[in-house]
Amino acid sequence: MRGLPVFITSVLALAVAATPAAAQSTGGAGFAAPAAKKSAPAKGAQAEAPALPGPAATIGEDGLAYAPLEAPAQVHAAIAAANKLIGKPYKYGGGHAKVEDSGYDCSGTVSYALIGADLLDEPLDSSSFMKWGESGPGTWFTIYTNPGHAFIVIAGLRLDTSAAGDPSGLKGPRWRPNLRSTRGFKARHVEGL
Repeated sequence: MRGLPVFITSVLALAVAATPAAAQSTGGAGFAAPAAKKSAPAKGAQAEAPALPGPAATIGEDGLAYAPLEAPAQVHAAIAAANKLIGKPYKYGGGHAKVEDSGYDCSGTVSYALIGADLLDEPLDSSSFMKWGESGPGTWFTIYTNPGHAFIVIAGLRLDTSAAGDPSGLKGPRWRPNLRSTRGFKARHVEGL
């Protein structure tokens, strides 16, 4: 028990150091993985990811996102919902006719995360997201959309079906390690978030 405060201080210092300063904006992302979650989830596996200290969400070695402790409840809920999609295939129209689907397209993925956070009632397509919410980037949620594609940045971490800018090249709903170009996209956000 005597060494516990030193251990906790060391863990917190490592977690904060692992989150780059750029992660404080909606466009950055930190990368850290808790030791307890190293195996990849089964396709469509439901996973509860623990919250971590720091200002931005992180991607674990398991491909799941981990919310920052100080994030609002909607951020935690959206990340938990989106984690259920990691590993599912890209499916054109997926997530629209039915919210629980075998695969998801871009706007179906964005919709699923927002529905999971009770910020959206039903799936929207990418064109509909162009008029949804408030204009510009948000503090915790930013939807980037145009008539042909949509993706979302939640607590600084990009959820996207496109592998643009992702060295893995993997398609389908995934947390991506960096922000892609937003040229040609409109930024929209949840009011107050």
